[in-house]
Amino acid sequence: MSDRSTASDDLRALTWGWWIAILTGAIGVVAGVVVLAKPSDSLATLAVVFGIFVLLDGIMELVGAVVGGSPNRGMLAVVGVISVIAGILLIRHPLGGVRAVALIVGIWLVAAGVVNFIGAFDAERRLLRILASLVLIVAGVAIVSSPNIGYATLALIAGLGFIFYGIGMLAYGWALHAVRHEGMAFTDRGARPAM
Repeated sequence: MSDRSTASDDLRALTWGWWIAILTGAIGVVAGVVVLAKPSDSLATLAVVFGIFVLLDGIMELVGAVVGGSPNRGMLAVVGVISVIAGILLIRHPLGGVRAVALIVGIWLVAAGVVNFIGAFDAERRLLRILASLVLIVAGVAIVSSPNIGYATLALIAGLGFIFYGIGMLAYGWALHAVRHEGMAFTDRGARPAM
């Protein structure tokens, strides 16, 4: 009985953040759609939208690193700090120029892609998360290697990156939720006498 209680507690600790992953994914998809829907808007709008998303994502990554039971807590914390700093810089100085915005966007995409790629091997639906991570990394490398791109191209790459990141996080969150739900039902059934 105590083994089942311990297993239930471990399962809760490992899957507690399913809703954070879903929220992050939803924000990512919405941010991507907003950026793609208005690529001709000013660079300042793109920078602020991206900055808000990156800031929220960084806060959620930091919460996950502090509270969650992930084996990648250190990497989550590093990406969280990078995301918070990048988000604040983009919100505070949105007119820093296409090159500065492109470099911040590119670095963030690569960092988020690497962390998600490593985390994909510990999760359900690995293939989808690996694919989304690789898209982020490729988009980030493309932006960093050519930071003089126009803001319409930057908006296209960033928007698609947001959408793929959001889809990957949604899949991860739903997988965590399913594992939590099925695991809790299993431990509850095992704790009760059979009828």
